[in-house]
Amino acid sequence: MKYIVIGLGNFGSSLAKKLTELGNEVIGVDRNMEVVEALKEYISHTICLNCTDTRAVSILPLKDTDTVIIAIGENEGENIMATALMKQMKVNKLISRAVSPLHETILQTMEVDDIIHAEEETAERWAKKLNFSGIVDSYELAGQYNIAEILVSREYIGKTLAQIEFPKKHNVLVLSIIKTVTEKNMIGIPRKVKKIQGIASAESVLEQGDTLVVYGKIEDIKKLVEE
Repeated sequence: MKYIVIGLGNFGSSLAKKLTELGNEVIGVDRNMEVVEALKEYISHTICLNCTDTRAVSILPLKDTDTVIIAIGENEGENIMATALMKQMKVNKLISRAVSPLHETILQTMEVDDIIHAEEETAERWAKKLNFSGIVDSYELAGQYNIAEILVSREYIGKTLAQIEFPKKHNVLVLSIIKTVTEKNMIGIPRKVKKIQGIASAESVLEQGDTLVVYGKIEDIKKLVEE
């Protein structure tokens, strides 16, 4: 996968390094040359430029990049401007970092694909989330076991958990189901939010847009997603 991480502060640099370590091609972008020079040995590529300048940003391989991540956290205005510019450039997937409730509302209004809360989430978790296609989120437990959120496959829509037999066929246990519903934010803009449904039962029916919370070894969860 190919990523561009804009903003190489503590969170952005950690995320870019983790994604590089996982075998992805990563371009790290920052306006501070000292930061760029310090990280060039740890990230696939590093570039010094102003991410709010249209001409400067045009040199980036945006069309060939799977995901652009705006990791700027110390300057909300610059974050919003960079996000708006990437939205205007129509990048394939856009993720941006929010540092306040109002900032998050603005990003929701701009319809970015996902929002990072760096104060609550680690760069390592986001690196795994981005690296494993189909896995929405992952929480590593002791040993090889993980709790992960995965998207429901089309073939399972309309079926119950008993019919699918996840433990028998895939060696994973479904703990809960997360439904996506539409609510309005603080300024009345409709947005999609996730609502967890409690402990899953054998009679639970899967619907389009559902996310499963599963427990098992990460290799078994990855196999399930790939299938």
